[in-house]
Amino acid sequence: MPYRLDSRSLLLFLAVADALSFRQAAETLHLSQPPLSRAIRDLEERLGTRLFDRNTSGVTLTPAGEKLLPYARNVAKLLREAEAALTPQGLPANLRLGLTSAVEPAWFRGLVQRVQATHPGTLVSTFSDTSPRLIRQLRGGKLDAAFIALPTDAHGLDVRELDRLPMVVALPSAHPLAKRRAVGLADLAREKVLWFERARQPAFYDHCQTIFSRHGFAPSKLREPSDHHVLLSDVANGRGIALLPKSFTALRRTGVAYRSLVEGDELSVGIGLASPADRPGVWKVLVAAVEVNKHP
Repeated sequence: MPYRLDSRSLLLFLAVADALSFRQAAETLHLSQPPLSRAIRDLEERLGTRLFDRNTSGVTLTPAGEKLLPYARNVAKLLREAEAALTPQGLPANLRLGLTSAVEPAWFRGLVQRVQATHPGTLVSTFSDTSPRLIRQLRGGKLDAAFIALPTDAHGLDVRELDRLPMVVALPSAHPLAKRRAVGLADLAREKVLWFERARQPAFYDHCQTIFSRHGFAPSKLREPSDHHVLLSDVANGRGIALLPKSFTALRRTGVAYRSLVEGDELSVGIGLASPADRPGVWKVLVAAVEVNKHP
């Protein structure tokens, strides 16, 4: 006897329910938006009830959608547990690992090779993106774990902070402040600052704004290029200065000087490992690989 519900439809429903956006859910699922919208409409027709209210202000769950949500989460959890049960040590044959594009700590290097050396039956695939996008992919079942920048809204996932990087200032090497060993926010008040858009990392953006307000720091801001090499080129050419995680100092660029920031620890960015609560095997393997790379 055919059922009105199936696992694929429930997973599609769950992706939209988590994102509350058909566009973002489609990106997470690597689908175009029209097929996803059709699949949800088909599910609603089979169930005889609307699951989402759609209007110009966004997408919200209907009472029926709220009622279905915990069942969809349970189905997704059971599917992950079944997959883990069929693989040694709870690791999938293809470990899908997200890496935040916001920072690049030294221990990222060699991490994949370390995991594969200690677990030769596992192939590790990595995907680099902004932390909010990685969280959406985790919730949509497209990733098994992700290293994300903190703070990031990751409710519903297990998150453990593994490292913390203070912020430094990158400025033209000919700038008068480059003669100092450390620079404070007050020294940069009249500078143009290349700064990221809030949509790229909302929680960390708000964290930084709180620190800026605490110190009365309200500089002119220029849109920060997403490509790190373009960003450093802009700094070298005198377009503006940049406040960056300390890991950036490994990127050498003629004409750019890195200096310690007095408020660097206050503005520090954390690096956390995020994964579903039902993936303890993945968690343990990655934490062990990180610790070995951090302390060779």
